[in-house]
Order: sequence, then C-alpha cells, then structure tokens
Amino acid sequence: MITNLTSREFNQDASGAKKAANKGPVIITDRGKPAHVLLSIDEYQRLIGNTQNIVDLLAMPKADDIEFEPPTLSGGLLKPADLS
Repeated sequence: MITNLTSREFNQDASGAKKAANKGPVIITDRGKPAHVLLSIDEYQRLIGNTQNIVDLLAMPKADDIEFEPPTLSGGLLKPADLS
C-alpha cells in the first residue's frame, strides 16, 4: 500500500508516516511533486540486497581468527625518479 503525504503533513505527523512506512512506501510531495520516499529499514535492505563492502567484512566479529598472509612482491616496484 503506497501512502502519499505532503511535506506539511509529514512534518506534522512524522510518527504516522513511520507507521504507514511499515505497510508500504510513503511518498512525500513538495509542491505537488514527489520529492522523497520513506521506507521501513526491512524494505530498504530488501531493495539493496545483502551486499557487503570490505569495511563491513573487516568489522566482522572474530575477524582476528582469519589467517591472512599477503604475498610479498619482488622485483623493480620502486624505481628512482628520473628528473633529467
């Protein structure tokens, strides 16, 4: 169920808008045009999927238990700058 609210209605009853967002998207209009959408966090996460980024993965509990030995690089990576 989609709910439409004006910006004024949203400002006057934010708790009502949050309750409506639990039932479906809440479209907030500004001067008659859709400007924002309020979603429940569950619906938002469903839309974006469960993708994780490297920061989330590194912040995992028990991440200290993961063994990680990056390979060492050899050969000519650092060269003096040619300023001639």
